[in-house]
Amino acid sequence: MTSEPDVPDRGGAPSSRHRAAAVPAREPGPPAHDRPAHDRPAQDRPAQDPPTHDPSAHDAPSGAPDAGYRTRRPWSARRLPTALVATVVLVAAGAALIDVVLVRAGRPAALWRRRLADELADRPVDDVWVLAGAAAAVALGVWLIVLALTPGLRHWLPLRSPEPGLRASLDRDGAADLLRDAAMRVPGVGAARVRVRRRRAKARADVHFRDPRQVKDDLTTVLDEERDRMALARPPRIVVRVRRRPR
Repeated sequence: MTSEPDVPDRGGAPSSRHRAAAVPAREPGPPAHDRPAHDRPAQDRPAQDPPTHDPSAHDAPSGAPDAGYRTRRPWSARRLPTALVATVVLVAAGAALIDVVLVRAGRPAALWRRRLADELADRPVDDVWVLAGAAAAVALGVWLIVLALTPGLRHWLPLRSPEPGLRASLDRDGAADLLRDAAMRVPGVGAARVRVRRRRAKARADVHFRDPRQVKDDLTTVLDEERDRMALARPPRIVVRVRRRPR
């Protein structure tokens, strides 16, 4: 008994042979290596290294690889001047307001306000006391303007920062202690005193042995290296003075 050939069901799905034949053939195209990279399949594309980010590329300007960002001196809150000015204004305004309220209530004006009004009305403009009061008012105003426009905190030295928004400062006394400790490590130095300012650092050393000129050269080199290690935003200039003082 022979089996009959498979007859496709016209109303149903085609058989596996017909389904396999129905798959369209891919048209021949150029080789994968001749096509652009964006048109190739993912498995045929060349491997690309991920972009790397060098954090040191923007941390330092050209010529100074590890300098960091230059920061400014921290801004002072000016609490004491603000408290003094606010107290004076509050007392004066409060006394004048209370006296005006009492006058409106039917009482006579205070003696100090009548005396002040008489003095201002009788004294000429070129009077000594008027000129002195005007000069004091001008000096006070200039002082307040200077306080408002300057950062203050002159005892702090700003440091270079690795990040733009990060700020740090070093106390002048701390910088002087670091420089003095470095100076004491120089052979021949028996005593050292360092005073740090904004633009200059003065170092005085007593030489117990060795040639003072050689000690001065070594001391200048050591202090310059120690100053550079502090990473100050505005490094002060080192001034070294030595004197011979035997034991």
